[in-house]
Amino acid sequence: MARVDNKAIGLDAPKGLSGRGRARRDTDRFGRFTEWIARAMGTPMFLLALSVFCVVWIAWNSLAPLAWRFDSQTYGFTVLTLVLSLQASYAAPLILLAQNRQDDRDRVQIEQDRQQATRNLADTEYLAREVVALRLALRDVPTKDFIRQELRALLDELGPAEEAVADGVE
Repeated sequence: MARVDNKAIGLDAPKGLSGRGRARRDTDRFGRFTEWIARAMGTPMFLLALSVFCVVWIAWNSLAPLAWRFDSQTYGFTVLTLVLSLQASYAAPLILLAQNRQDDRDRVQIEQDRQQATRNLADTEYLAREVVALRLALRDVPTKDFIRQELRALLDELGPAEEAVADGVE
């Protein structure tokens, strides 16, 4: 048996097993970080802050004394262009990673919704069969109107018989 990180791993265990759990947590942490970046860059506050940053940069390098300027206006603010390009080159892949994670979550949610819809359909079909069975069973049960008709018919039959008894008693 080999020992990795003070844990015994048998020959039947895949190579690099002990590092997988930690890598999974780090991947998840990085994924959450990419989602945070994507959410932050999609806000009006970020756009406002970036605009203010660019205006301050251009104003400083245009109006400050020549000794204090660090980006030349004559070359079209090359350093500002490089900073913005660097920001964009990192932002695009991070946003794509965040979108991929969202797609994965959406796929799982769609599958769960499909399974729930299947269960709901099965429950509905079961309940429909039960209602039909109850209707069939209740078809033979006399209704209130039927019982009233039968009682009226009996009273009508008893009506003349009571008159005959009443006539004989008098």
